[in-house]
Amino acid sequence: MADLPSQPTRLGVVEFLNTRPLIDGLADRTDLELYPAVPSRLAAMLTGGRVDAALVPVIDLARAGDAWVRVSDAGIASEGETLTVRVFSRVPPEAMTTLHVDGDSHTSVVLAQLIWRHFFKRPVTTRDLSGVAPETCESVLLIGDKVVAVPDASWPYSIDLGVAWKRWTGLPFVFAAWAAPADGEDDALLARLLSEARDRGVSRAMQLATDFGPVHGWPTELAAHYLTRCMRYVITPAAEEAIARFTALAAAEGFIPAAGKVTG
Repeated sequence: MADLPSQPTRLGVVEFLNTRPLIDGLADRTDLELYPAVPSRLAAMLTGGRVDAALVPVIDLARAGDAWVRVSDAGIASEGETLTVRVFSRVPPEAMTTLHVDGDSHTSVVLAQLIWRHFFKRPVTTRDLSGVAPETCESVLLIGDKVVAVPDASWPYSIDLGVAWKRWTGLPFVFAAWAAPADGEDDALLARLLSEARDRGVSRAMQLATDFGPVHGWPTELAAHYLTRCMRYVITPAAEEAIARFTALAAAEGFIPAAGKVTG
């Protein structure tokens, strides 16, 4: 494969276990530099020019409108169960009033509000979880590897947002996709590189679960189930439909300025 331009391309990547199949082998390349961060920080890194492309939350990609384009058909999605995008509650979902939300997330915060308004028919007030003890909250939204350590027994109700979205719409859900500035250089080579890394990582998912599951705090068997059964890494036509549905709903509820296109 040909190399990228002489200056290393800077990639903003999610620092969770679910990213491992998307970036398999990329850290070994001399023409790439990886910058890990939680999802909610990656959009600002891309806007501020700290990275040349990033695995950004889909809601941020929609908010960017024409400023960004999607790069490659690789992304982070689910076909139902996510394990790591969950609301924990002390009351039934239909009775919730306040949801404290994880500051690491952007897409999931909007997704939760849409699900409660339209699926559970119970709009909730969202508040920042930062600095708040979860045990004092009625309900909390948590994302990422930290969710694995949450003892379900301490919360009578647990709602996986991927499952709720699937039951509501019948569609998969796309949480993040690769994006780059629309006025940048031709991204064809980077797109191919990212897709090839994804294909390689998906084929090695069991090994990645063994190698990196414990690093991220996961039991190896659960990490293998997560990477091979829960996560999806190709933005399929059904996933494209899901992105369109999600962004249209988000626009209708005022979470983004307009039903922005998430273009490739």
